[in-house]
Amino acid sequence: MSRLTPFARILIVLAIVAALFFGVKKFFPDLIGGGQDTVTVSENDVPTDQPTNNPTPADNSNTTTTTTTASFNYTAPEPVGGKLKGVVELGATGFNSFIIRVDVQKNWKLEKADYGSSLLYESMTNDADITAGLKNYIADMLAFGVGGKDIHFVISSGAQKVEITKQIIAALKKMGYFVNTVSAQQEGQLALKSVLPASYNDKAFVVDIGSGNTKISWIQGSTVMAKEAYGAKYFQNNITDDAAYQNVSAMSKGVPSSLRSTCFIIGGVPFELAKQVRNGKERYTVLKVPSDYTASGEKQKAGLNIYKAVADATGCQTFVFDWDANFTIGFLLNL
Repeated sequence: MSRLTPFARILIVLAIVAALFFGVKKFFPDLIGGGQDTVTVSENDVPTDQPTNNPTPADNSNTTTTTTTASFNYTAPEPVGGKLKGVVELGATGFNSFIIRVDVQKNWKLEKADYGSSLLYESMTNDADITAGLKNYIADMLAFGVGGKDIHFVISSGAQKVEITKQIIAALKKMGYFVNTVSAQQEGQLALKSVLPASYNDKAFVVDIGSGNTKISWIQGSTVMAKEAYGAKYFQNNITDDAAYQNVSAMSKGVPSSLRSTCFIIGGVPFELAKQVRNGKERYTVLKVPSDYTASGEKQKAGLNIYKAVADATGCQTFVFDWDANFTIGFLLNL
């Protein structure tokens, strides 16, 4: 070291210090930076059904934005053993089909669902097309394990107003199937049977917003009450938003005040609204208030108008969407 110049000695000392610093940082990170924890979030930790357009705070902001979604803490009872049953619904805009497993206690679980086969419906231009389409539906259910006698067909009240429905009913009868037609009041009663938990019989009501009509139902004593109002396609019949709002509001005011704390809501538009806030694969999703949604398209705008009318008329703050229930499952449970 005696032969080194002072400048060289300084360089050697700096090199040693730097080496010690990076060594400690690599092997003993808690000694540097105050021992802060680092949390890594992977894509799998973020529910894929959550909206992705939440605003991001500016880099120089000291505030944290937290989005919370209300949850509904209820678990439906599972069937013990049970039997597979299937139902095909002909609605105002197409076909839906459902397969459930149900036990003797009427506990049920949705095993398979196919929604909104409107293309099939639109392609049925003659008797041959109708028969072929229906046979495909039946074949799929048989392949899944549903017995031929446990496949049922239900024609909704809205579909009964569509001309081609008569041809479909005739084709089903030729194939040996009994066709069940239901009124709007029966739809409301069956919707309630599928979606309303027994523990909520005395503190909640049910709303089913369909394309052709809206059904509002509740239990009053030993009777299931059901009222019909305009559906989410009322604009196609030259009905104004205000007229629809007043109509739905009047029907909603019939719900007893003791049942207005919670509403179980189903139907096409509620399905679209629930998709925006669903947490993972939960069965029950609590919707946001109507004013927090922005409508996309005329049908959704009309559906939001109906939703708002129900909320305003009843004062209900908690609307719970059930991803599995619908009135045709109520039909199966009622057999």
